[in-house]
Amino acid sequence: MPSPIRRRSFLQSAIAVGASGVGLIATGQTASEAPRRRKFTIDLTPGSIGVQAGYPELIGLAHKHGFESVAPSPQDLARLSPDELQALLADMKQKKLVWGTAGLPVEFRLDDAAFRQSMEKLPGLAAALERAGASRVGTWISPGHRTLTYMANFKQHAARLREVARVLDDHGQRLGLEYVGPKTSWTATRYPFIHTQEEARELIAEINVPVVGLLLDSWHWYTAGQTVDDLLSLTNADVVSCDLNDAPAGIPVDEQVDSRRELPAATGVIDLKAFLGALVQIGYDGPIRAEPFNQALAAMDDEAALAATAAAMKKAFALVE
Repeated sequence: MPSPIRRRSFLQSAIAVGASGVGLIATGQTASEAPRRRKFTIDLTPGSIGVQAGYPELIGLAHKHGFESVAPSPQDLARLSPDELQALLADMKQKKLVWGTAGLPVEFRLDDAAFRQSMEKLPGLAAALERAGASRVGTWISPGHRTLTYMANFKQHAARLREVARVLDDHGQRLGLEYVGPKTSWTATRYPFIHTQEEARELIAEINVPVVGLLLDSWHWYTAGQTVDDLLSLTNADVVSCDLNDAPAGIPVDEQVDSRRELPAATGVIDLKAFLGALVQIGYDGPIRAEPFNQALAAMDDEAALAATAAAMKKAFALVE
């Protein structure tokens, strides 16, 4: 269920991906067996872990490995007939699965022609998500630009994403924006851009459409030097979606590279108990996916990658259950 606009391909074009081991984590306890303090779900976004599967296979794989939500693909959903969609939704209900977060199918980072071309398709894709009962869309903010100063880039992002948000709002969607935290990312271009929670919230305020909020990521929270108090300053309404990752050991925080991560709870470098505990406290009730950008994981076959990711997520979630 690949997205046409992939952050992985963007990062790999700028940074050579180094080898990074995957911590394969096993746990005997499933999420359903533990006392449930959390409201968020273990989410399967196949492209984030190198899994290539479409509907209905993806629903079966998610259920088999203990995921609780699945990322909707607006492109795939738009191709389904009404009968096919109803069959898919019935299968999800029977397997107690809900929708996670869709990727934003709009190219807002390039020139105006690319933006306009992708915007023409957005109403139809947003309608497909609405018909399926999905309600969350997410994207990431590039932390720098080669030619636009911070303010020029800020104005362009605000104008374009405001237009995007209004279309999504018309179809019952929320939009989550993710800041990219590593110093190695925001210093890689001439003009650094948004790379902290505070700056992301300033952009959200400037967009000024109520459906826009944050897409949090433990990796960016860690690399940006954010704190638990920063998370506790938020409410559930402020957070649209969330990613969960760990960091390679033995690398200073300012030298961490965005394309080299670990599965959740693989190294313990990132304090996931504190991160998830804060999300429990604010009552976050959306999906949480792994997005490790990890070569070893990507090299696995689908079943092995799904099993490793599910085990890692369950281990991390057990910290707050």
